[in-house]
Amino acid sequence: MLQHLLKREGFEVGRLHVKTLMRKMGIEAIYRRPNTSKPEPGHKIFPYLLRKLPVTAPNQVWAMDITYVPMARGFVYLAAVVDWFSRRVLSWRVSISLDTSFCIEAVEEALARHGKPAIFNTDQGSHFTSTAFTDVLKKAEIAISMDGHGAWRDNVFVERLWRSIKYEEVYLRAYDSVSEARASIGRYIAFYNAGRPHSSLDRQTPDEAYFNSLQPIPAAA
Repeated sequence: MLQHLLKREGFEVGRLHVKTLMRKMGIEAIYRRPNTSKPEPGHKIFPYLLRKLPVTAPNQVWAMDITYVPMARGFVYLAAVVDWFSRRVLSWRVSISLDTSFCIEAVEEALARHGKPAIFNTDQGSHFTSTAFTDVLKKAEIAISMDGHGAWRDNVFVERLWRSIKYEEVYLRAYDSVSEARASIGRYIAFYNAGRPHSSLDRQTPDEAYFNSLQPIPAAA
């Protein structure tokens, strides 16, 4: 498309040269890409630590994932950090690309606002297996867990969050811009945390399940 647009402006340029220039300038099309859970060669894959593990309190296990959000034209990506026990969204980010930095920003915000979990679970996507991402968790002394390859059920609570966001928010809209998508999704997540009861939480909201079950910090001696 860019090649034809440039020709209309009087610039004779080949498709491969346009592709080279786009790569150098960091310009890319927004579209749904398969295999985003595929690790990069050489990235370390960590074992799955949650099988048969009873999750009984907030901040025991956090999970993170990325999903596609369709707009009127194109896609954006949504990443979220979720507390497994309460289903509460602890932090989230919207991005126009699958750059690792927006995932790291979401994790760092969750750590700054909510302390840290004992275990952090993700899939095997290259953004989560990257050294930049895992170093954040290692520095905080958090055990790293990763789903089995193609085993979406290993991160089922985040998958349920995506289903709720898409059917109760995204599919009812046609966002015209990234800023509109970010603002509207933010309003929904605020409702999801504070106003949407869950049958699996005895009709509590994620906020209620999270904050009502937090262990008090012992007073200093």
